[in-house]
Amino acid sequence: MDMQTTLWIIFWVLITSAFFADLIILGRHKKGINIKEAGKLIAVWISLALIFGVLIFALLGQEKALEYFTGYAVEYSLSIDNMFVIIMIFSFFKITPQYQHKVLIYGILGAVFLRFLFIFAGIKFINSFSWAIYVFGAILLWTSIKMFAGGKEEGGIENNKAFKILKKVFPLKPDIKSGDFFERENGVLYATPLFAAVIVIEASDIIFAVDSIPAVLSITTDSFIVYSSNIFAVLGLRSLYFMLAGLADRFQFLRYGVALILFFVGAKMLLSHYYHISSFTSLALILSILAASIIISVKKTK
Repeated sequence: MDMQTTLWIIFWVLITSAFFADLIILGRHKKGINIKEAGKLIAVWISLALIFGVLIFALLGQEKALEYFTGYAVEYSLSIDNMFVIIMIFSFFKITPQYQHKVLIYGILGAVFLRFLFIFAGIKFINSFSWAIYVFGAILLWTSIKMFAGGKEEGGIENNKAFKILKKVFPLKPDIKSGDFFERENGVLYATPLFAAVIVIEASDIIFAVDSIPAVLSITTDSFIVYSSNIFAVLGLRSLYFMLAGLADRFQFLRYGVALILFFVGAKMLLSHYYHISSFTSLALILSILAASIIISVKKTK
């Protein structure tokens, strides 16, 4: 058994165990968790990701470890922007804290599956067509410019295509009477706001994957590094949501930090055939941008 196969096995055992432990912990908090508890869970997920990175360093070497840490930093920073969208989705559908953790479970599990498809398709696309890296780079640059201009989301949730299709397939109940995704009333099967929220979250994740997957592929096309860094970031999003839901107003400038990171990785992809930026330099720059945007946000909203 080679080193990467061993790491695949360790990866699946670790994230499966951690995810079920996370389910048990958050499942006990039926009315949501406070910022302090969310912070502790975030620290646990980040620690697990860092430990796995050290394991990659021990088995695959420094360069692969740097690629993993850089990919994780990029994906986690982009996921922060996604969390603000989820806050808006929960507000639109009036999802109370006692049901939010259930919606997030299905949303994250869907994201894990979709990322698997997008990552391996993206890697194959880049390996098959050398010009694809310029397409991905251009997408990232355009997205960053839109974010700087304040135009990340186009239209409200009521204009979301997935939401429109759902309303055509199932009649939608306006309120939540139970924790079920479907309710039958007078022989008619209704979709509840919980199910609608899951559908819209999955649709929004597809949109965000268009940004995040090319961003990580600008760092490496090693499928194991890309997928493991992506999934470690995604599985910690439930804890991150409960943290940001309580502190959303304090991170007003975080969006610009994320936009700047996207601009950097997009430019890196466009210049990749002419100029190489090391994984260490990329990691240092990305972490610096993220830290600076958080510090500025906290100081400005003090």
